[in-house]
Amino acid sequence: MFMTKTSDWLISFNSSYQRQVHHLLTERKQQQDKTTTISITGGKGGVGKTSISLKFAKELAAEGSKVLLIDCDYNLSNTSIKLDLPLTNNFYSLITNEKSFEECLYQDGNFHLLSACNGNVDMFDREMRMEEFIIDIINEHEGEYDFILLDCPAGIQRESLTLNAYCDYRVVVVTPDKASITDSYSLIKVLSQKFGIKENHLLVNKYRTPAQFEKVVSTLSETVENFLGCRTRILGGVKRVDISQNKFDKYFLDTTGKNDLQRNFLKVVGRLTEELGRPIVPTEIFPLEKLNTTFNNLNA
Repeated sequence: MFMTKTSDWLISFNSSYQRQVHHLLTERKQQQDKTTTISITGGKGGVGKTSISLKFAKELAAEGSKVLLIDCDYNLSNTSIKLDLPLTNNFYSLITNEKSFEECLYQDGNFHLLSACNGNVDMFDREMRMEEFIIDIINEHEGEYDFILLDCPAGIQRESLTLNAYCDYRVVVVTPDKASITDSYSLIKVLSQKFGIKENHLLVNKYRTPAQFEKVVSTLSETVENFLGCRTRILGGVKRVDISQNKFDKYFLDTTGKNDLQRNFLKVVGRLTEELGRPIVPTEIFPLEKLNTTFNNLNA
């Protein structure tokens, strides 16, 4: 792994970090002519972040993009579980150079997954900055993929904040739960004040009614704008379905059946890719101020 770029970037924790971060990110943008990096994040656990990460990755791949999803919850991985894949210690084998990057991937067409470990004691005992290792992976493999997505651990720990800040874009997953809204605000606040990040995308998960969706959007986006001066771009949402999580994941992650959840999420994917300047799914973009009149169309 090449550590120079990562080590330079992590100097951002010094007092002069903003100037250095700006320089490094500008340099990275100039060098990066293909790969878009996106973190899927949230202030609170249990909001459906991993399912959303997998859905984004699989839909982007199904539409023809080459996608790498990295599970950044390095010792409590759930991506393989949700895909009914066998659990492995490939992530640890990659760290110790026992296996190559390609040997550690699960590959399904354009969709590639680097899953993490589950309760690996050696991983627990190993002293290393995991965010540096993951950033190294990004640096080494930029240009090989159209998109690199990070399924980031929830919260405002150093590792998660660093990875969120390093990505080109962030999708904050929030639910109508008050704790989720509050913790999402805290995440956006720290990213703004520590890293100077003033824009994030928002996806509302597990809402029941259009009114509930609109309340979450208005509460969080207006608070973020008024108190932090940050902008929140609304991607849409995923309605709550009263079935078991296992059944929901099987239904939600399907990319072939064209069920209602998939059709609705394709609009979310289309909205994101169009805003990133890389439209791959035709979609009608609606501004927040027209949310009342267009919400029914979004979920038709």
